[in-house]
Amino acid sequence: MCSAFGPEGEPRDPGPDVVLLGRSNVGKSSLINRLVGVRGLARTSSAPGRTQSVNFYRVNDRWSFVDLPGYGYAQVPEQVRLSWKPMVEGALSRRRERIALALLVVDARHRPSELDRTMRDWLRAAGLPYLILATKADRLSGNERRLAERRVAEVLEESEDRRAVLVSAETGLGIATVWRHLDRALEGAAGRG
Repeated sequence: MCSAFGPEGEPRDPGPDVVLLGRSNVGKSSLINRLVGVRGLARTSSAPGRTQSVNFYRVNDRWSFVDLPGYGYAQVPEQVRLSWKPMVEGALSRRRERIALALLVVDARHRPSELDRTMRDWLRAAGLPYLILATKADRLSGNERRLAERRVAEVLEESEDRRAVLVSAETGLGIATVWRHLDRALEGAAGRG
């Protein structure tokens, strides 16, 4: 729909938001492409830092995916990277009442970072509903997937009934589960609105 670098560029359309948060190059844009079934809709790159604005993708004229710039390491000029923090925090604060669900995206192959914990803490403090997605799970064996689930739950202090969903934008692993969570969250948001 559009890309925004500040409040003036954000859409004013009605309906809830589903925001994607995570480190640079964790696969947020690839995940959007898989979820909506449109290859290349959200531009991807192997270089961290491809998403440099807040990108809005309207779904069924009812709600929006909001793809935020990644945090952590990115192959961009320092000035650009420093502009992301206020851009992301501003978008989250301004759109807070519209957020039906936040998708905190981590890489299943690696231990979640302190930045991931900080983002999880922010979501909890803001009282926002969130779901943790562990991407690139197709690159792990069955045993490695179970270990990844436990590692994410341990590091991000999630309970047994609130485990991360292992997903793959490549194979579709976990996508149906993500949609069940999205449908439930969006139904709840429609009931509030």
